[in-house]
Amino acid sequence: MKKTIYKVPTDEQDKLLKELEGRSDTEAVRIKHYLAMEDLSRTKGNPLCEIVEKVTNLPNLKDFDHINIPEVIPTSIIFDLFGFSADHPARSKSDTYYVDEKNVLRTHDTVMWYYYFNLPEVKEKIARGEDLGVFCYGKVYRKDEIDRKHMNIFHQMGALYLVPDSKRTVPFDELKKVLADIVETVFGKEIKYRFSPETFPYTDPSTEVEVEINNEWFEILGSGMPKKEVLKNFGIEGYNGWAFGFGLERLAIIDMELPDIRLLWSKDPRVIKQLKLGQKFVEVSKYPPIVRDISFVVKNDFIPNDYFDLVRETAPNLVEEVHLLDKYENEEKFGKEMVSYAFRITYRSTERTLASEEIDVIHKKLEQETTRIFNAKVR
Repeated sequence: MKKTIYKVPTDEQDKLLKELEGRSDTEAVRIKHYLAMEDLSRTKGNPLCEIVEKVTNLPNLKDFDHINIPEVIPTSIIFDLFGFSADHPARSKSDTYYVDEKNVLRTHDTVMWYYYFNLPEVKEKIARGEDLGVFCYGKVYRKDEIDRKHMNIFHQMGALYLVPDSKRTVPFDELKKVLADIVETVFGKEIKYRFSPETFPYTDPSTEVEVEINNEWFEILGSGMPKKEVLKNFGIEGYNGWAFGFGLERLAIIDMELPDIRLLWSKDPRVIKQLKLGQKFVEVSKYPPIVRDISFVVKNDFIPNDYFDLVRETAPNLVEEVHLLDKYENEEKFGKEMVSYAFRITYRSTERTLASEEIDVIHKKLEQETTRIFNAKVR
C-alpha cells in the first residue's frame, strides 16, 4: 500500500455553516463555538497529537491512508447507514447536536468508512483488488455530563484494514498483534494489558483492550473483524479484515494520570510543559474549589444535558463538576408536569485561584440564564 492523505470536500458543510452564521439562537451560537475549537489531534506538542503520530508511524501501519472527513454529517449517513434504530438514544437531541433536522455534528469516527469507500481513488483500488488501510482522527461531539473525565467535545481515532478474500483471510490474532503494538508504543513495553471479549454492532468477533495502571484495569479501545453484511451496506464485497477505534483523551489521561480533562486544552506554560506521554502529571497547584448550589422548578421535559451546556458556556473552563443533588415531583407544591432539580456546581480553575466574588457574579448569571432559557423558577 502507498499512503495518501485524503480531505473530503466540505461543500455541503460549508453551505450549512453559512446558514448557521445568520442565526443567533442559543444552539447555533453553541455549535459555531464548538466547531471553532482547535483539533488537538492535529495540534503539534499536544499529547493527543503525539498519540496519533506514534500510532500512525508504527511499521505495520505507516502506509495506511489518512482521511479528514466533514464535522457536519447527514443523519442519513451517520445514523441510517450504520443501522441506528429510530429510537436509538444517539438520535435524541438530548445526546446529539443538530445543525438542522437532517444534519448533526459527528458523534463517532466510524462514519469515515462511508467517505473512504466513496472516494474515486479507493473505488479504483477495490476494482484492482488492492489492500485497503485507512486512519481517521479528530473531534467528535456528544452532549455529556460535567466532571473531571468527560467533555462534550473530545477526539477519536479509528482505523480500518481490508484485504481481498481471494488473497487471504486475516486472522483475529493479527488484529491482536496490531493492538499490542499500539498499547506498547503508547504506554511502554512494560505495560500490562489484556484482551476481553466484547460485542459491537459492526464487528464479529470483537474484543476490547484493557491496561493495568496502579493495580487498576482500564478499558482503552474497542476492535474487531468487520461483518460482511455491514461492509455490504457500503457496497464492499469480497473483502475481510479488522477495525479499531478509541478515544484519544482516555489514553492520555490514563497514561499521564491526568486529574482533569480540561488540562489538555490548557494554555498555561507550566501545564503544557508537563503534557508529555510517559510522564506522570504533577499538579502545578491544586487550586481551591468554590461550591455553589442551584435549585429550580422546571417543566418535566427539561433535559439535563442541555443544562450542562449552559453551565459550560456561562463559566467557560471554570466548572469542574456538576452533581445532581435532588430531583422530585410534587404536584401540590410545584404544579402539574413540573419537576424540582437541585445541582451542586464545583467551580475550580486549573490555572488560578478563583475569587468568591467572581463566582458569585457568574453563579448569579447562571441563575438568570436558567430562568430565561428554561423558563425555570429558581428557588
